[in-house]
Amino acid sequence: MITDKARILVLLSGNGSNLQAILDESAAGHLAGDVVGVIANRSDAYGLERAGSASIPTKVLEHTLFASREDYDESLAGLIDTFEPDIIVLAGFMRILTADLVRRYQGKMINIHPSLLPKYTGLNTHRRAIEAGDKEHGCSVHFVTEELDGGPVILQAKVPIFEDDDEQSVQQRVQEQEHRIFPLTVHWIATGRAKLIDGVANLDGKPLPSVGYAAD
Repeated sequence: MITDKARILVLLSGNGSNLQAILDESAAGHLAGDVVGVIANRSDAYGLERAGSASIPTKVLEHTLFASREDYDESLAGLIDTFEPDIIVLAGFMRILTADLVRRYQGKMINIHPSLLPKYTGLNTHRRAIEAGDKEHGCSVHFVTEELDGGPVILQAKVPIFEDDDEQSVQQRVQEQEHRIFPLTVHWIATGRAKLIDGVANLDGKPLPSVGYAAD
């Protein structure tokens, strides 16, 4: 269990709506942690404005300025360490991380993915779910491992797909659930309820199934 309030560091590339959800839950006293910093790989990421409005320190590390992914991640790790985070939250951070970086923070780094993993890793998940004729879709919070979108799932949320849905309507429905389950998962980790043990996601000391905790 993390003592006192957990130090939460958020990495993002864009709008930062999940950052906002975490900030809102923290401000409401529903989160056993404080966001101590936000790192973006794009200077135009709107999430930086959200952080600034909440007086959260921000840093920009432009990936375009580095010759290789390895060089970028080495600098990113150094920047992450300056915040001394207990939990590192990838909230729409559109970077494929190197194995060295992932191993460095394994068990402390989580990501949210807009699908019911293991289905639809990668991009364009809403379109792929619609084209496949799926009746349900959703999002997953998982520990980050070396396998892209393949880390142990902690929590999922499901949404229906209706016949007249398009990508935008499905995305909106999924994001509503993201904003619920991401802060909750951060809280679980901050209070010691959720842990990565021997490569398996655990909740309250019990191993979770491959789809995580997904109560209907």
